Amino acid sequence: MLGRSVRLVDRNQVGCPVDVICHVRLKSHEESLGAAFERFVRQQPNILDCYSMSGDWDYLLRVVAADIADYERFLMRVLLRHEAVATASSHFALSCVKSETALPV
Repeated sequence: MLGRSVRLVDRNQVGCPVDVICHVRLKSHEESLGAAFERFVRQQPNILDCYSMSGDWDYLLRVVAADIADYERFLMRVLLRHEAVATASSHFALSCVKSETALPV
């Protein structure tokens, strides 16, 4: 199966050096709220990954930002204002120990 072509770039050189892991909890598990949240996520260019999760949190996002203030604006003015979102917990990466794109096939 072929997907789209991408190029790997140095995030510092393109203005996205801050990497944030964000756990999200929805207000309810109604199908319509989950679908609306997933549509919203697909439209956000700064959300690189989104996983539906088991456990205490409903979703795990990987978000890139120019700096802490940039992420705070996204969190407070965009993510937490979405109708489906109850709360979020953010964790800032201090350094990247390993990041792979190749699959071990």
